[in-house]
Amino acid sequence: MNQLQAFDGYSMVDPVYVDKKLSTLLNIFWLGFTLYATAFSLYATGGHSLYRIEALGLLLMLVGTIGAVQLKIENKYLRVTYILYCLWSLIVIARGFALDYDFLYNSFFDAWYGVLPYFVPIVLLFPKNLVYLRKVFIVIVILALVYLVCVLKYRGQLEDVTDDGKGQDLMEIFSKTLAAPCGFLVITYIYQSNVRRLIAFTAILLTLLLALLRARRGIAFMNVTYLLCFCGMYLIFNRVRFSAIVVALFVVGLVSFGGFTLYQEHKHGAFSLITSRINEDTRSYVEESFYDDLTTTDWIFGKGMSGQYFCPGVDENGDAYTGGYRTVIETGYLNLILKGGIISIALILLIMLPAIIKGFFQSKNLLSKAAATWILLWVVDLYPATVHTFTLNYVLVWLSVGICYSKAIREMPEQVVKEMLSRKVKNFL
Repeated sequence: MNQLQAFDGYSMVDPVYVDKKLSTLLNIFWLGFTLYATAFSLYATGGHSLYRIEALGLLLMLVGTIGAVQLKIENKYLRVTYILYCLWSLIVIARGFALDYDFLYNSFFDAWYGVLPYFVPIVLLFPKNLVYLRKVFIVIVILALVYLVCVLKYRGQLEDVTDDGKGQDLMEIFSKTLAAPCGFLVITYIYQSNVRRLIAFTAILLTLLLALLRARRGIAFMNVTYLLCFCGMYLIFNRVRFSAIVVALFVVGLVSFGGFTLYQEHKHGAFSLITSRINEDTRSYVEESFYDDLTTTDWIFGKGMSGQYFCPGVDENGDAYTGGYRTVIETGYLNLILKGGIISIALILLIMLPAIIKGFFQSKNLLSKAAATWILLWVVDLYPATVHTFTLNYVLVWLSVGICYSKAIREMPEQVVKEMLSRKVKNFL
């Protein structure tokens, strides 16, 4: 009997058996999600008829969710905080909801600033059988391949830093919607095949290069942290000797020196935009306008899903601008406060911080530590970017919360986790 067969603290029946009906429902959900994410990304290229594909994706996700959700949370603390957060999210939605065509269209077809991000926590109620996590790995790879194809097809616009912002919009949407989840593959590298690793690293490095060319400091920061976390996971898992760490630091130093030299040679050419924006302050005015507009009550309770703040002179031709008022602020935690107040931030942290602690310090496998790392990265990214979005990046956060709060998963031996995430399982597809 191997370790996997001997370990019975995770599943009531068989930890490697997959319920065929449930597996099919999850396949339907992830197919819908993949269609929606792809269509939303391609919409930015001018494919205005793609909302039909988004609608199909929404329908498939609804069917899959209704069948797959299990209304049971074993951890009592998580049960209470999760219910409170969901109830508060419904209040935030209700305070900003409107029954008109434009509002409904934007709410359900805008993956970043619509109503769907508030429903992402539902995935916490999906069955916590690690075999099902392999489906998520497949979705990440598919979206990464779509990303690479999009970059090749629209490389001219993406590389043109003199355009009117179209290339910047494409870069933002492609990277955050399609490529960002590759970071999860990278920090769970021991469970991935060589092909998946190659695709993930290619997407991350390509995104980092484009971020430097287009001076997107937030995106560059996010992708650098993915690589740094990979290095940390590699050192932890392989228990690298001190001498090897010294050699690794020496190599990193050489690569950094080479990168700096390359930048110096091209800082007035290919990297001219990032050079000009290194010390540029693009947020102070917007944040000051935000601070001036919000009252004490607004800070505590927010303004609802459609909340706005007065910020004249910014994005005058953009969708986020209406007569001097903006519905979005690019600093993630402030955007959460704008909609749901400090109450939203507090409830999220009450859920996330214990998950991080449990995943890091009360676990026996790398998967739990990687899940905690992903949650921590999301919390950190609330400053440089808007990450409360209906993207796989955010979906993975709530899946990671489920992993970190599951004592059975955290106590799984590493070999058991590896077998469950790699072994061929009956009825998987």
